[in-house]
Amino acid sequence: MEDNKALLAAVSVLALLVVLSKLKSLFVTKQPKLNLPPGPWTLPVIGSLHHLITGGPTIFRAMRSLAQRHGPLMTLWLGEVPALVVSSKEAAQEVMKTHDIMFADRLMNPTLGAFTLNGHDVVFAPYGERWRQLRKICVLELLSAARVQSFRDVREDEVARFMKDLVASAGAAVNLTKMISRFMNNTIVRESVGSSLRKYQDEYLDALEDAIKQISTMSVANLFPSSRLMQVLAMAPRKALACRNRTKRIVEQLIQETREAMERGYEVGDGTHSEGFLGVLLRLQKEGSTPIPLDDDTILGLMIDMFSGGSETSSTTLNWCMTELVRNPKSMAKAQAEVREAFKGKSTITEGDLEGISYLKLVIKEALRLHTPGPLLVPRMCREAGQVMGYDIPKGMIVFTNVWAICRDPKYWEDPEEFKPERFDNSNLDYKGTNYEFLPFGAGRRMCPGINLGVGNIELALASLIYHFDWKLPNGMEPKDVDVSEEASLAASKKTSLILHPVTRIPPCSA
Repeated sequence: MEDNKALLAAVSVLALLVVLSKLKSLFVTKQPKLNLPPGPWTLPVIGSLHHLITGGPTIFRAMRSLAQRHGPLMTLWLGEVPALVVSSKEAAQEVMKTHDIMFADRLMNPTLGAFTLNGHDVVFAPYGERWRQLRKICVLELLSAARVQSFRDVREDEVARFMKDLVASAGAAVNLTKMISRFMNNTIVRESVGSSLRKYQDEYLDALEDAIKQISTMSVANLFPSSRLMQVLAMAPRKALACRNRTKRIVEQLIQETREAMERGYEVGDGTHSEGFLGVLLRLQKEGSTPIPLDDDTILGLMIDMFSGGSETSSTTLNWCMTELVRNPKSMAKAQAEVREAFKGKSTITEGDLEGISYLKLVIKEALRLHTPGPLLVPRMCREAGQVMGYDIPKGMIVFTNVWAICRDPKYWEDPEEFKPERFDNSNLDYKGTNYEFLPFGAGRRMCPGINLGVGNIELALASLIYHFDWKLPNGMEPKDVDVSEEASLAASKKTSLILHPVTRIPPCSA
């Protein structure tokens, strides 16, 4: 809370400089003469920022509290930037289905622009022909069901390595959060490149963590994009560019190594499969068969999307799955009983073994509901003025869809704050973008295309963790004492690491 107050003070002081530099009135925040959705009262210059900073431990929690008073469509002023906050199933459907084309652009602020080269990737690319073609390449060439299935051996091998590391640590407390992060990073990189990133891992993970921090911060450059002075004073865009350059050096090295291996006729990677995502892109580049040029900067952007999106969201979800199972012993016992009965006598689980498992999949669904890894999704931007639910929405308005709040709304969920995987039993609710009360991956044109890959990377690892090991809390801690607070950022990762004692129950064969 002290950090938040210090940030509010710093933003207020810098905002005064904006006023002086532009000779605007200090006492009036000018707003368009439109019928905007309602919102909380604003302060001069900083707008609604004080509500977000003092309204809760995280932005998405503060937004939920505000929406409970002002409605499912709400206007906030982030400095000089207007933002629309969507907080209900019905409003989300309006934005992502009824008016999907109206909101098909992505937010692009100075910090994001520095990290993504102004949307040279696919996640943050502006809506248009180039984005459509890039997404088509991703869906058909990189993230199809067949392609994801081709990485089955990679996932099984990385899970086996993970289990071996845990066996070596059995009896001692381990930082499971950190181990999950490394495991997931190795998995997504091998799927992407065809070989491991272990020699670059520490540098890459550090750069990625710093980049997410800079992108999530309320930088004055993002709050006052029209002010040249703020662009000069702000540090976040420069730090984001530094993170971009660090990741670029690593990925460029991987591109060069892969290109050389392909030119020599060698199998790409470490022999577990013939072609990773990078190999596909380099092959398409060489063939010149894509409707838009795949230059090295575009390939770099796509690979960073794969690395960051694939590893961060999956590791966050797997970490929350284990956290909630440890906090809820009955759910843990039920999940362990299912996998231990189904795989009885086996020393190793394969993906083929998971076909008959049901409760484990409910656990993942419930973790995605209760701890949506992207609580506000990737922000959209209104690309053309229009009306939604009777309100005027101006061009350029940022759109945050608070799926975290929607997934905890008692209007749609019974006991929404409780971890109950059984709520999905005999239910048709899924996360594929058609049930607007449950949108962990979004919906519409800008929906995440990597659902199959993300869930596939989680299932086998979770099954193996609870099949091979029992899990004990350290220092006599009770399950109810496990911390479930989130990081104070735009992500919903666990604030504190999950520290547990693994007790080997069914030794994996690699041990």
